[in-house]
Amino acid sequence: MRLKYLILIYVLSISTLYAQGEIPKDYFEKPLDIPLLLSGTFGELRSNHFHAGMDIKTKGVTGLAVKASAEGYVGRIKIQHGGYGKALYVYHPNGYQSVYAHLNNFSPKIEALVKKAQYQKESYEIEIFPSDTELKVEQGEIIGYSGNSGSSGGPHLHFEIRDYRSKPMNPFLFGFEDIKDSKKPQIFALHAYPLSPNSHVNGQTDRVQLKLIQRNDGSYRTEPVKAFGTIGFGIDANDILDLTYNKNGIYAVVTKLNGKPVFEARFDKFSFSESRYINRLIDFEYYATERRRIQKLFLEPNNPLSLYKDLYNDGSVTIEKDNLDQSFQILVSDFRGNTQSIVIPLITEVRENLIPKAVKETDYFAKANSASVFEEGKIDVYIPKDALYEDIYLDIDIEGLSVKLHDPTTPLHKSLTLGFDVSQYSPEDQAKLYIASVTPWDSNYYVSTYKKKDRLTTKVNEFGTYRLFEDTKAPTIKPKNFRDKQWVSNFRFLELEIDDEDTGIENYRATVNGEFILMEYDYKTKTLTHDFNDGRISDTKNELKVVVTDKVGNTAIFEAVFFRKN
Repeated sequence: MRLKYLILIYVLSISTLYAQGEIPKDYFEKPLDIPLLLSGTFGELRSNHFHAGMDIKTKGVTGLAVKASAEGYVGRIKIQHGGYGKALYVYHPNGYQSVYAHLNNFSPKIEALVKKAQYQKESYEIEIFPSDTELKVEQGEIIGYSGNSGSSGGPHLHFEIRDYRSKPMNPFLFGFEDIKDSKKPQIFALHAYPLSPNSHVNGQTDRVQLKLIQRNDGSYRTEPVKAFGTIGFGIDANDILDLTYNKNGIYAVVTKLNGKPVFEARFDKFSFSESRYINRLIDFEYYATERRRIQKLFLEPNNPLSLYKDLYNDGSVTIEKDNLDQSFQILVSDFRGNTQSIVIPLITEVRENLIPKAVKETDYFAKANSASVFEEGKIDVYIPKDALYEDIYLDIDIEGLSVKLHDPTTPLHKSLTLGFDVSQYSPEDQAKLYIASVTPWDSNYYVSTYKKKDRLTTKVNEFGTYRLFEDTKAPTIKPKNFRDKQWVSNFRFLELEIDDEDTGIENYRATVNGEFILMEYDYKTKTLTHDFNDGRISDTKNELKVVVTDKVGNTAIFEAVFFRKN
């Protein structure tokens, strides 16, 4: 009863805090004892997701002391080869959480708990949830050291603050005033979109890039835009903070028509469940071909993102025959309030006999709000409900055991399932088959393949070409910093390189004298590393055995002897 009472009090206190809408400005301290320079900001547009925190530069090195931003307890520790790599989640008494990712290693007390769990599970990848009394931390206490683990593209600290529902929030909301930004956001391109069947912009019925003209005060205008019908706009923009060169995400966009608000979006908070809707926010087709992201300043159907604040007519503008000339304004801001503006004069012009955007009709029509199944030959395609953002004719070309599945310029919100009938192969050959994504330049990449009886399936979250391949080659294993029968008493680490050419590494296991030893796998450098400080190796003569398996079951075994005195 006492535990239930305490939980109730805790929940009520959190609810009260959030009902008041209070965000503490001086509660969290910076997690590194260096000037905070950022390589990434909250809400940045990334592949299939929004950036959930801020990336703090670590001077290009690993090993800087990472400190708890506020008091609390470490309630979650997750270690994985990709993603956040080595990550700590600290829970605070006021209901917030702070996250520290891509770490190199942890403080001694946390490291001891982690190593114990890893050896118990006999796995490098683990996720554990310490109790609220097990790993208490004080504000400013060292909890780990910065690194480059997981999917990090270089040494840095990824830092987040989440609310009591685990929704990431913009860390700038909590202060961090020492991060300076005195520069206006940069506008790289402005695009206009005809949105209704009869609409057009400058005589075009498809996306049109508008020329930006910079004025004396640094703001922009365009030449008068001649348009009719319902239209919208999109920008390619970013922000640069002081003392850095990184192109960061913008914070807010506001649009106005003749001075009246039309659209507002702010990157204050989002939920992970909505993050993939980024592909509805951006012009995905443009990104797929040009690798630049245009943020649409209008709301299309099937876009529930919570970052929108005030919308009139879903952010679009309807220009009718009897409209007088109008003025459309776009205001792009960073969190510090630096604002860049664009003024777009709108002139009503009705044109006849324009060629509408072509729609290619096929035998494969799929609806967004219902599931679709297509089958031809030995391949079938299942598209679940809500996988598409809108109804569409799909361009599907099946030939043998290869399928060209529509066009990668169309986004998917949910994964679809591809199935291949492989009954014509023997069981032995079936075991070596896998499904791969084939690029336009004819490279192929393994996609997770599942086998059940005479059928192979995969779930993919993007359109493209997929084909069956065979992998009969075992992984390779090579020692990196030692040789067979070598003394390694002065070594801190034992390193091997592992690789697999076709399907990639599925799992690995290392033993010394028949006992499991922990080895950390860095897929970016293809390196397996054992830390002798684990204290698991004490014999003078040690027989090492490493077994590595790829994703279709091909196995390689490496054996060597090394000598060591502790």
